[in-house]
Amino acid sequence: MLSRINSCGLSGIDGFCVCVETDISNGMPMFDIVGLPDAAVKEAKERVRSAIKNTGYTFPAKHIIINLAPASQRKEGSGYDLPMALSILTASEQISAPDLDKCAFFGELSLDGSVQSVNGILPMVISLYKMGYTDMYVPEENADEAAVIDGINVYPVKSLGALCNHFTDTEKIQVHKVDLTNYFAAKAVNTLDFADVKGQENVKRALEIAAAGNHNILLIGSPGTGKTMLAQRMPGILPDLTFDEALEVTKIHSIAGLLPKNEPLILHRPFRSPHHTISAAGLSGGGAIPRPGELSLSHNGILFLDELPEFHRDSLEVLRQPLEDGQVTISRVNATLTYPCNIMLIASMNPCKCGYFGDSRRQCTCTPNQINRYRSKISGPLLDRIDIQVEVSNVDYNDLSSTAKGESSSDVKERVNRTRKIQIERYKGLNIYSNSQLDAGMLQKFCPLGEDENNMLKAAFDSLGLSARAHSRILKVARTIADLEQSERIKTEHIAEAIQYRSLDRKYFE
Repeated sequence: MLSRINSCGLSGIDGFCVCVETDISNGMPMFDIVGLPDAAVKEAKERVRSAIKNTGYTFPAKHIIINLAPASQRKEGSGYDLPMALSILTASEQISAPDLDKCAFFGELSLDGSVQSVNGILPMVISLYKMGYTDMYVPEENADEAAVIDGINVYPVKSLGALCNHFTDTEKIQVHKVDLTNYFAAKAVNTLDFADVKGQENVKRALEIAAAGNHNILLIGSPGTGKTMLAQRMPGILPDLTFDEALEVTKIHSIAGLLPKNEPLILHRPFRSPHHTISAAGLSGGGAIPRPGELSLSHNGILFLDELPEFHRDSLEVLRQPLEDGQVTISRVNATLTYPCNIMLIASMNPCKCGYFGDSRRQCTCTPNQINRYRSKISGPLLDRIDIQVEVSNVDYNDLSSTAKGESSSDVKERVNRTRKIQIERYKGLNIYSNSQLDAGMLQKFCPLGEDENNMLKAAFDSLGLSARAHSRILKVARTIADLEQSERIKTEHIAEAIQYRSLDRKYFE
């Protein structure tokens, strides 16, 4: 007899429907799986056999062929165990399931028949929902994650036996619901506050502008000036994730197997800080089975690269295209996958190898050749993609010893949220959400300059020898500064401040 059970596979962050077809016929006892299965899928034969026997059912001593359609697309992972076991039981007529055309099944089986969680449930459920599937049978541990999508029925499956009891009406599995209202209200508050940072008002201002417009920023200064401390407090002033953004972030972390337990939806913007020994593949993603790298895991959040020149040159060059396009493409023999990476890059570095070039308190011990060699690790094209470059100077003792509290992160966040709302309203229908995403055509429409502003920008362009990309990024930063002040028009003071944030590439990298 022939049976068909629906499941899902993953290609990047998108799912594709997989039909598990089982044919049982007389002949030499054999169990084979076809349809481009990987090693984990092939090993399912023993898991499925033992799970069926230990659940109290009979594994057919017949000729069993399972086809995972479409046969032209590779199937990976252990999530097909449950649908294969159910397909065998229905094909052998040990259970009689109702119409399953709108149902999909996911889960890895243990030898005793219990169902284990699998990675990537959320993107698979979303993809199948768009295809018209309404009933999702998922592992119990993945139920919260799947239930964040409205319009579907999520059935948490604890074991193969529980699923069979459900279809034989012995004991029904109840539809699982998640109360996202209470979940949103109970989300964690960031404990790192800008109020703890003494002095550095100019740097705080630059970071606020970066958060308001989602601009990349470079902090450069001597050791101990607070670069890392400031960067670690950035999540506290970033705008809240929208539900759609939260879904995108959760999908990527679900695929990577990094979704925290008891957290069906990630509600805080990611903050990823990889070590400088990370490889190019670690940043961009890759592997025999391409998986998201740090760039994609930072999607809709922050990628913090501390001690930027210490990273391998090839790793840094990987950043160039993703920073421009907002996505990273991984090409392998088996597949070419694209992951989103709309990130804010925060980088920090010392001005030289010893760290004290230009320091007012300590003497630099580097030779000119050592300084040039250290700075040359960061290429011009990469530096050009960093909108804001700000110098972090030493903190005065009076500031350090002061007991006065600085402005809190929550106060700064209010202004950032207000500014982002202005941008979302302005770019409604254009599929962009911040000033950093403006392209060349949009700049003319949304960043018009008066005569005085244009003359100021022209003078800076000629004197600093800026590139066309730098010109565009100055306009974007100026647009954000104007939005922070709730100004419809970009004024000369906005252009002047934006130009100031491009001066470091000439001071340190000429």
